[in-house]
Amino acid sequence: MRTVLRRPDFRLLFGGLVASMTAESILLLALAIWVKELTGSSGLAGATIFAIIAPMTLAPLVGWVVDRYPRRPLFVAANLVTAVLLTPLFAVGDRTDLWLIYLVAIFYGLSYITLSAVLSGLLRHLVPVELLADANGVLQTVRQGLRLVGPLAGAALYTAVGGGLLAGVAIVGFMAAAVLVGLLRVSEPPRSRSGRCCRPGCTQPCTWARRPRCTSRCTSRWSAELGAGLRYLAGEPALRRALLGYGLGSLVMGFSESLIFAYVDHGLRRDAAFVGVLVTVQGVGGLAGGLISPGVIRRMGEVGALAVGVALFGSAALTLSYPNLWLGCAAVLLAGVSLPLTMVGLHTLIQRRTPAPLIGRVAAGADAVVSGPRAVSIGGGALLVGVFDYRLLFVVVGLITLLASGYLWGGRRLSHPAQPAPVPIRRRSPTGAP
Repeated sequence: MRTVLRRPDFRLLFGGLVASMTAESILLLALAIWVKELTGSSGLAGATIFAIIAPMTLAPLVGWVVDRYPRRPLFVAANLVTAVLLTPLFAVGDRTDLWLIYLVAIFYGLSYITLSAVLSGLLRHLVPVELLADANGVLQTVRQGLRLVGPLAGAALYTAVGGGLLAGVAIVGFMAAAVLVGLLRVSEPPRSRSGRCCRPGCTQPCTWARRPRCTSRCTSRWSAELGAGLRYLAGEPALRRALLGYGLGSLVMGFSESLIFAYVDHGLRRDAAFVGVLVTVQGVGGLAGGLISPGVIRRMGEVGALAVGVALFGSAALTLSYPNLWLGCAAVLLAGVSLPLTMVGLHTLIQRRTPAPLIGRVAAGADAVVSGPRAVSIGGGALLVGVFDYRLLFVVVGLITLLASGYLWGGRRLSHPAQPAPVPIRRRSPTGAP
């Protein structure tokens, strides 16, 4: 990771991302707490998280827009627009203004998808291929650290200064990200808005100027362009294997969001606040996972790293089926390690295997394919935990995720381990001077 951090251009991007990720992390829990305080309803507070997730359905459209514009200016513009979209929070005063919070939550979710898709393309242009795993590992380490302290800091900040000033802090974070990334100098190839001509035997590009002369409809329609990312995901063997395996695991991995409360209550016989201790332990595992993920990818490849990450989560779930404090801490530590491994593996695979003109649509489509099942499983887990014993459900989660891990491990050879970055050799002159 030190190699990628020595690059001045990456350090500038890194500083901007730390600012934007900090703003994201303090807002995530604070918006739900704000709704809970205004309404007294846990259901309405939970609906805030759903409002943030809901824009994931627009991922293909977002990816199509991202692929039509240069990454750096679009990243700057997205951060500035996000800062502006947070300003309605200053007008929230009582329960009647609840719709403003939901509106901001929806736009915030849309901004998250956009920034994630733009970042994949920006890293592809900014960082050499052999350093992509290191770059993603550094960013995931920071993200996991912010997951550890950000939501709690946001909740504390909301309690201390209120929602309006909290929104102001987040706005400053997004604006700082825009300024720092705006200082980058990235050379990107021009965006091509042409497709192949649909006339039989014609191999020339169908440009906008030539399109009226085509004798039939061109294939580069916007509807076809919207689905290009998903078609590429389905056609590329390594990406298809990664998304099928990880998607299968995601169908049950979200159960743990509800099962952990039953584990603490019925298994450990402790107050629900003890969940916060386990979340802290999981965050420590996340930091460790972010640090080791580049090395795992170099040894096993991206699909292999995904397999290891899903296997660690499955092992953690099986361990949690037996209530024991020390075993439980070890299990959530493993679960924390698993998340960065899967994220770094998936993002690096997308960046290495996707053509630059498609990377926004592919990244956004992959987020939708993974986040959709996970969102469904979170809701499903909340329902199932009221019907079945939490220990049985943890066993089900463990077995299915281990099955998904085995499927991923079978395709590990589809993604070859990345070669380490070359170390520059300093040669001495004939006089002996460096």
